[in-house]
Amino acid sequence: MARLKDVQTKISAVKKTKQITKAMNMVAASRLRGAQQNMEAFRPYANKFAEVLTSLAEKAGEGASPLLIPREEVKKIHIVLCTSDRGLCGGFNNNLVTKAEKFAKEMAEKGLEISFTNFGKKGRDWSRKTKMPIVSEHLGIIGTTIGFNYASTTGRKLVDEFLIGVYDEVYVIYSEFRTMSKQVPLVEKILPITPFESEESPVADKDQPYLAEHICEPSPAGLLGELLPMNVYVQLHRAFLETSTSEHAARMMAMENATTACNDMIGSLTLAYNKARQAAITADLMDIVGGAEALKG
Repeated sequence: MARLKDVQTKISAVKKTKQITKAMNMVAASRLRGAQQNMEAFRPYANKFAEVLTSLAEKAGEGASPLLIPREEVKKIHIVLCTSDRGLCGGFNNNLVTKAEKFAKEMAEKGLEISFTNFGKKGRDWSRKTKMPIVSEHLGIIGTTIGFNYASTTGRKLVDEFLIGVYDEVYVIYSEFRTMSKQVPLVEKILPITPFESEESPVADKDQPYLAEHICEPSPAGLLGELLPMNVYVQLHRAFLETSTSEHAARMMAMENATTACNDMIGSLTLAYNKARQAAITADLMDIVGGAEALKG
């Protein structure tokens, strides 16, 4: 009977685990709806903002702002790494950390100095473990309702430090939401600002993509002074929204898979319990029959 009790205890424990994973799945699904709506509403704005900025930069010329001019010699690289604060979301954080590790290794092999700004506890912990230089860390932002002030504050600091030569290039590593089951870690350069490339824009020439004509007041050069830093804030905010949505989607899928695994485990344990119970009943019956036959003899 001890064996039967052990199996019953395991079944009870797995059922409790199933309740937890199912509840976490429902919470992640609820948060995902809001995060996905915010991301999908902001994504077209970010794309159009970069497209208009490219058009203005083409008119004003590359020398209109130092934010458009690549450094002749790149020595210092800064990386904004976006991860989550919590686990239980499958390989979401591991994929981002692997992407950051690979990119940092490529830059280090070129003899470049690397530093990090971490958004999320998992990325911060990885940076500390690998002894990467951390300039700043921000916890409790990704996965919540993200305000634009986080992107503007961080972006303003990055722009100022880029202008005074603290960094030669600035990159952001984040997870782009594609589908519920697919989130892709990406590396994008945000400083110096590079021309926007849209796959949807009609192309008149293979080398020169079509750029819409915009009426500017004041001049394009005057607008760039305000819009170029704003573009950094916009792209950072988009990265935060994409990463937050990807986290909720990854956690929802992970908890759904965990719930399915619990169901399978409960089924196998129930089968083992029934077999053990039947074996115990059969053994008792054999003892009774044996005793009865002995009495007859």
